[in-house]
Amino acid sequence: MLLDERIWLLFKRHWPQTLTYWSVFFSFGLCIAFLGPTILDLRCQTQSTLQQITWVFVSQQFFLLVGSSVGGLFKKTLKSSLLALFFCTLIISLVFAVIPLCHHVILLSIAMALAGKAMGVIDTIANLQLVKLYQKDSAIFLQALHFFTGLGALVSPLVADPFLAEDSCVLGANLTTNSSSPRDLQHLRSTLAGHGAALHNISHFRLYTEGVVVTRVSYAFWIMALINLPVPAAVLALMSHERLLPCSRSSPRLLDADSNRSPAGDTDQGHGSVFSCCNPAKLRDRPATFFIIHALGGAILFITDGIIGSYAGFVYTYAVSPPLLMGHKMAGCLDSIFWAAITVGRLASMYLSYRYTAPKLLTVSLVGVILVQCLLLIFYTSSVFLFFGTCVLGLCISSVFPSVLAFTEDILEYRGCATTVLVTSASTGEMLLQLLVGSVIHSQGSYSFLLCGTVASFIGFCLFLLLLYIQNIHRSQHTDLSQCTDMKEKPKTGDS
Repeated sequence: MLLDERIWLLFKRHWPQTLTYWSVFFSFGLCIAFLGPTILDLRCQTQSTLQQITWVFVSQQFFLLVGSSVGGLFKKTLKSSLLALFFCTLIISLVFAVIPLCHHVILLSIAMALAGKAMGVIDTIANLQLVKLYQKDSAIFLQALHFFTGLGALVSPLVADPFLAEDSCVLGANLTTNSSSPRDLQHLRSTLAGHGAALHNISHFRLYTEGVVVTRVSYAFWIMALINLPVPAAVLALMSHERLLPCSRSSPRLLDADSNRSPAGDTDQGHGSVFSCCNPAKLRDRPATFFIIHALGGAILFITDGIIGSYAGFVYTYAVSPPLLMGHKMAGCLDSIFWAAITVGRLASMYLSYRYTAPKLLTVSLVGVILVQCLLLIFYTSSVFLFFGTCVLGLCISSVFPSVLAFTEDILEYRGCATTVLVTSASTGEMLLQLLVGSVIHSQGSYSFLLCGTVASFIGFCLFLLLLYIQNIHRSQHTDLSQCTDMKEKPKTGDS
């Protein structure tokens, strides 16, 4: 059997909740990937400049970080968590539906801010709830959760592609197209696909901001709104199944009481927003290793998610620059290959996380990331190896986030704020490292793109080794404390 009977029974017990959280992450992936391919058509729709339209990327990323930070506030009860997921997934569908009506860049930025906030809340709550459901067995289900993110990210560009303008989507006042050729527009679209991270060396493209708009991208957004609608419906169905709706029967049919508790009976697990996690009352009498583990887990994901974001954002720019000078169409495939490899890697990690422990899986993954980055540095003039390395890098780095999350929660015995801290750290790293790598590439050249990734990979692996060391200290302290407690309780038992 691929899975033992115990895991299968756990899944059968919680399948409505599990499938719902997986579908919610499909919605997350659908929303995170549509902006890059459609950005030029949205520029036409809002009749804005390239510099102005990239503010929608900033808006989405910043509010995704805000949503991740405060998402833990909604996990007090199952009802509040599901209500938050319902409204957030519904907001994503509404944002898809109203984007074609946003004819000014400020309105579009506000819409993307709402979508980003909803995505951040989804990111935190879905991870929290799966960890809460499965605890020590959560690794395999977290891998599946993040697989659905990749699936949504693959579907979104495929839906948008048939409706993208092949030529200028704003005609000049004399109804003539602009001076940029379809090839130049494809180059721009691929350059901007990585969350708008690379705006350097594209100012020479002349794009009209006034004239007749001829884009058909509205249909893509309306289709994505319809594709996403079953997700809030699934959350609503789960609330009905758990009898959390006013129209349901009065007697609650929540998850079994034991399934909502940690092994030590800490029903709240200490989770909340990043700010509530800093409550002195909750942190009193915690050992130093408790805080170091949170910091190290967050730092690892800050680095690895930053690598994912910066690689996806700048691999096209690197490929079309010297010494590779790859064709725009061929280089444009690299980003899709990278995300496809991440999706396939997470699918494979669902089985690997069952067969191997999280530390072993993380060791192989992080060492693999370092080796691939070093080989990319060595064979920096090979276009063929860039495709191969992109694929292998996606496979290696795909399992890091779910594995680090499951491993850190296991170390802390589900009592800390690991999920909230780690999700927020990952979002921060994805945003900040893109900006850092972009500025380095601009000042030092395209080769520094690979150098930044290699240095970050080594730092991430060193932080992981430190996490393993601190983990041993933390568990030995916990064991000693438990033994002392047992010794104190024995005389009391004897007296009674």
